[in-house]
Amino acid sequence: MRKYDLVCFDMDGVLTKVRSSWCWIHECFGVDNEPAYRAYCNGEIDEQEFMRRDIGMWIGRKPDVTIDEISVLFRDMPLIGGIQETIACLRECGIKTVIVSGGIDKAAKMLADEFGFDGYIADSLCTHEDGRLTGEGVLNVDLRDKGIATRKKMEEFGIDPERTVAIGNSFTDIGMFKAVGMSIAFNPTDPYVQDAADHVVVSENIADVLDYIIGD
Repeated sequence: MRKYDLVCFDMDGVLTKVRSSWCWIHECFGVDNEPAYRAYCNGEIDEQEFMRRDIGMWIGRKPDVTIDEISVLFRDMPLIGGIQETIACLRECGIKTVIVSGGIDKAAKMLADEFGFDGYIADSLCTHEDGRLTGEGVLNVDLRDKGIATRKKMEEFGIDPERTVAIGNSFTDIGMFKAVGMSIAFNPTDPYVQDAADHVVVSENIADVLDYIIGD
């Protein structure tokens, strides 16, 4: 009899080999968001302004850039090994899987569609009617407390916290960890998330988390 019914995966740095889906687009456009990232980490700007500055750099390079062009760029984004195997195994065990990410929803949708996740929640890019980016974003996942978005997904599927697993890699995932019954720091990028997790997995294959989720 299974112990868990839902697994919530962070996307950036967990399902992807890049730090974030935002940074992947920065790399594609040849821009550097380090000043904005530092300003956000230092509390000088909020997450909404952080998104605005990131999107603004893309528009600065290509003023008429569209959401479809952004979506196409995600096709080449490097992914961690074992996603297909992991999601298939969890599905076979009757366990739901979702992506909870402060990344870009077009990337999360691509992964959900390709690998069979049961749902996702991530931030959106605002567009004009013709698909051009407006320069604004929609904050669907608050990085200050990812537990809020995690609880939304638990409520959506009617699953209790103690029967939910969260997998993340950075301090922004700690809120998600606090909302669930079991947490895994996968390739942790800082000591805070590592200390907050029930288990730590360092691997090039996400399937290695299965030992803790469906293992004896």
